[in-house]
Amino acid sequence: MEPKKNILVIDDDKNICELIRLYLEKEGYNVDVVFDGVKGLALFKQKAHDLIILDLLLPGMDGLQVCREVRNISKIPIIMLSAKGETFDKVLGLELGADDYMVKPFETKELVARIKAVMRRFKQDIGESEEIAYPGLIINKSNYTVKLDGNKVEMTPKELETLFFLASNPNKVYTRDQLLEQIWEYDFFGDARTIDVHVKRIREKILKEDAPWELKTVWGVGYKFETK
Repeated sequence: MEPKKNILVIDDDKNICELIRLYLEKEGYNVDVVFDGVKGLALFKQKAHDLIILDLLLPGMDGLQVCREVRNISKIPIIMLSAKGETFDKVLGLELGADDYMVKPFETKELVARIKAVMRRFKQDIGESEEIAYPGLIINKSNYTVKLDGNKVEMTPKELETLFFLASNPNKVYTRDQLLEQIWEYDFFGDARTIDVHVKRIREKILKEDAPWELKTVWGVGYKFETK
């Protein structure tokens, strides 16, 4: 059973947010709502999401700046919303990395359809990339190999899948439960500390002095693959 997708909505219009939440929860999504650009960006960095719905005009930090900041650390799909329909705004939003752009007012059913389409495209794009390379580190999921400075590193399938998942989402923090859902692909009813064991083993196997990347523990939250 595929885990529920998490969607982050950043929009200062509380009525629109509630409407979006109702429709998306009906479709089976988990929804987080934030009314401020700065707080929205902070929540994005704290919690793993699968897609962002982002308003252009926001207090604290506008949608274009939020989009720019998100794109510096993640390829997560972004659908931008705006009361502005000018071509300039659409082009600027898309150039900054938004995957789609909708003008208010919009049909909620159309938004749901676009979310599904964007997620499908993103999944296909990710599926095409079975190898991730960082300086001195290559993780290949198609043939289940890891190389450190050209030398093969022996890993169990779950260790490799854990490393591949975290390295595919650099600088994003994932809780133990999220990692269990994503990598084991079902709600794991065992001890979440199994993730601690896997990460400890992975870290020992890929330890590299002065590497511009690191598998880090975020105390009280979970783990992330940090790039420097």
